[in-house]
Amino acid sequence: MLFRFKFRSEQKKIQRSCRPDHNIAMVWNDEDQGMTYKVIDIPADIADTVKEYRAKLIEAVAEYDVELMEKFFEDPDSITVPEINAAVRAAVMDLAFTPVMCGSAFKNKGVQAVLDAVCAFLPCPLDVEGITGVNPKTEKEEIRKPSVTEPFAALAFKIATDPYVGRLAFMRVYSGGLDAGSYVLNTRSNNKERISRLYQMHANKQNAIDRVEAGDIAAGVGFKDIRTGDTLCDESHPIVLESMVFPEPVIGLAIEPKTQKDLDKLGMALNKLSEEDPTFRVKYDEETNQTVISGMGELHLEIIVDRLRREFKVEVNEGAPQVNYKEALTASVEHTERLKKQSGGSGLFAQMSFELGPADEKFLESEDFKSGKTKLQFVNDIFGGSVPKEYFASIVKGFTSMMDNGILAGYHIDSMKVRLYDGQTHAVDSKPLAFELCAKEGFKEASKKCNPVLLEPIMKLEVVSPDEYVGSVIGDLNRRRGLPKGQESRSGGAVAISAEVPLAEMFGYVTQLRTITSGRASSSMEFSHFSPAPKGIADAVIEKAKGAKLEK
Repeated sequence: MLFRFKFRSEQKKIQRSCRPDHNIAMVWNDEDQGMTYKVIDIPADIADTVKEYRAKLIEAVAEYDVELMEKFFEDPDSITVPEINAAVRAAVMDLAFTPVMCGSAFKNKGVQAVLDAVCAFLPCPLDVEGITGVNPKTEKEEIRKPSVTEPFAALAFKIATDPYVGRLAFMRVYSGGLDAGSYVLNTRSNNKERISRLYQMHANKQNAIDRVEAGDIAAGVGFKDIRTGDTLCDESHPIVLESMVFPEPVIGLAIEPKTQKDLDKLGMALNKLSEEDPTFRVKYDEETNQTVISGMGELHLEIIVDRLRREFKVEVNEGAPQVNYKEALTASVEHTERLKKQSGGSGLFAQMSFELGPADEKFLESEDFKSGKTKLQFVNDIFGGSVPKEYFASIVKGFTSMMDNGILAGYHIDSMKVRLYDGQTHAVDSKPLAFELCAKEGFKEASKKCNPVLLEPIMKLEVVSPDEYVGSVIGDLNRRRGLPKGQESRSGGAVAISAEVPLAEMFGYVTQLRTITSGRASSSMEFSHFSPAPKGIADAVIEKAKGAKLEK
């Protein structure tokens, strides 16, 4: 294994001698930034508190293990540390316990204890039967056991840019082995990739290695096309492992370089950042001639802009953050579109009859949709060859391209269904381009009748506030079109308030929350879902979008 965390001799001694009646404390040294620590007896002023919570810990462990429960009733002090560790490990692997460690990664305090807990409580690869994936050729599930004799399979879980070696793809090897300079298959792109070099990573430095095997975590160099979540495997034994599902960005920000020198570097910097972060997107808006970056929140984009300046030395001007709305079709209509253009000799002719509307629930639950492979549900109901199959790809391309700019305000349509059931061709003028253009024009006309709606991102919000400010916090959330979901009492007289609030109403919320609670409340927010925007809000967004186009 490349990464094996070894117990220090001192820590082994502690664990061997650490009986329930032998409590110790670990104190980290500030002089060396927390790299070392010393072991002392429990300070007298907190001895009673430690004893109380240790008793609660042993009781909780005993409740999980029947044998320990019997010993607990006879004599709690008879339960040994190895027995506690074994029970905790079993409970963690059973997902009954969630270990929580104290410390500060920023100051290196508690890091050693966390690594020891990883070794002591978390499962190793041999504790799991194997990783399950899907064979892309047979569509059947297969298992890769954590063994060197199995075919190679690894998952790329992070992409990083190193100034000296270039793009690094961090991978976790689940089975088999791989030598530096070998070829692997990327099942997403279906391309062979040569991994020229392999590195064992140590924080901000790397050591070149010749081989990786099952259970290793390493970084590879040499990929031409690699993304977070890609499966790398043996070409003769393809497999697709379960990938991470990343939410769509919910907030956008227009940026522009301050100087021509910054312009030259901006594109390269944004490309590298988007490779590293799957939740960060870059788009050039042709209507406004702006570069728009999108992410998961204000703080996310602030960090991106800061990295542009700090790491890539690119100075940019920023616009105001804008919500990333979406559009959706809510009704199905049938439409016939005819394209006929004549210019000189050759012309363009295409005619198609289709049904346009929202995608089926089965399609929305499919792996192709969830993985982002396709957003358009295309159904071929053509009988008799009125539209030859060679034109289907162009038809799909035409409809898919129109999903990027919806009919209401130009926002993205996440999914829709097209059922093609009739058409007509011309012996000379029908071409793939003709059917692509026909699909685009047909969408413009038909989508107006599909009752399109504007969708706004809804955020899941949690506010922890002192009890006396709960009324003010909820009142403020109501003014922001928030929907309270519940309250939960916390220690120290605090209350946790959960709610769902439109992102459009959350700009500057942290500052307002500090004001109404005298700085004593905290909040956390994450994306929940998209929901139809109220008519008044939707009309204002649509009007603003149309006004921007008119100004251009």
